[in-house]
Amino acid sequence: MRLVNEGWRVAISSRTEEDLVSLQAELGDDNVALFTLDITDCVANKETADKILKKFGSLDLVVLNAGTHKPVNAANFNVNDFRDLIETNLMGTVHGLAAVLPYFKQRKRGHIAIVASVAGYRGLPSAAAYGCTKAGLINMAEALKPELDSLGINLSLINPGFVKTPLTDKNDFSMPDLISAEAAAGYIYRGLEKGKFEIAFPRRFKTLLKLLRICPYGIFFWITKRLLRVP
Repeated sequence: MRLVNEGWRVAISSRTEEDLVSLQAELGDDNVALFTLDITDCVANKETADKILKKFGSLDLVVLNAGTHKPVNAANFNVNDFRDLIETNLMGTVHGLAAVLPYFKQRKRGHIAIVASVAGYRGLPSAAAYGCTKAGLINMAEALKPELDSLGINLSLINPGFVKTPLTDKNDFSMPDLISAEAAAGYIYRGLEKGKFEIAFPRRFKTLLKLLRICPYGIFFWITKRLLRVP
């Protein structure tokens, strides 16, 4: 919505057609193109990228925002939850990146943004599967950044905290510093405009998680055990 309001021509994909119909009714803008896409399908990602290029003629900014969440801990540990989250959160983003990267490399310019999460900084209770996918995205972005810079391609890494969405509405625990989707869009837009590598927010929660990132294990596990109320 923020990009549309700023006058960008925007292509949006979603796995569910109902979401696209709802967006079309909300946006109703000739500068918006909507595409049904299952991001776990590598071939479909490439086909959709080609359709967007045919529609708009060029790509300047691509935001890879695939993601879902399932709480996973020792009590409910199972392979299928890991596979589902890895296929969507991690491989979905890899598929999208693989679809657009040849175009940007040939063009020698452009901007790609990968949405991970502050949950990828450290292993947190109930996020055994979700956190590992986000940690993987952070690691991938850090690894690719220097090479993409040398090719003239700007890469941004977006690490949000808790944002109020239908997904977080399902959480049955307290979410510190929960912010609105509109506020999150503001952080992201300003960070992209400045060409920042990491766009992490909100400030207080981001800082707390960054401190946990450098905590020795003894202190870190003392904190996380208390989050679980483990004696």
